[in-house]
Amino acid sequence: MNGKKEIHAEVGANIKREREKAGLTQEQLSEMIGIGPKSLSAIERGIVGISLTTLKKICTVLAISADSILFADTSENDVQDLALRLKRLTPEQYEIAKAIFSHLLEAFALEQK
Repeated sequence: MNGKKEIHAEVGANIKREREKAGLTQEQLSEMIGIGPKSLSAIERGIVGISLTTLKKICTVLAISADSILFADTSENDVQDLALRLKRLTPEQYEIAKAIFSHLLEAFALEQK
C-alpha cells in the first residue's frame, strides 16, 4: 500500500510542476480539464490517484507527454514548455516574441563566429 501512496505523491508533484511551468493556477487547470479544483488539489498532493482520462486531459491541455507526469521526464532544453507559452500568446504578442527570438538566434550565431 505504501508504494501506491508514493506513486500518487510523485505523479501529483509532477502535475503540479508542469501546471506551474505553464503558468496556470489549480482553478484554471481544473476548469480546463473538467474537474473541480479540490479534486486537482487532492491529486497534486498525492491524496488520490489520477484516472487515465484525467491524465490524458492534463497532457493535452499542457501540451506535454505522459512521460513528464509519470516518469518526471524533463529535458535540459524544454522545448515543449516554450512552445506552450508561445501558443498562448495573442497573434500580436506572438509576432513580437518571434522577432525577439530571431534577433536572439542571430546574436548567438554572431558569437559563434
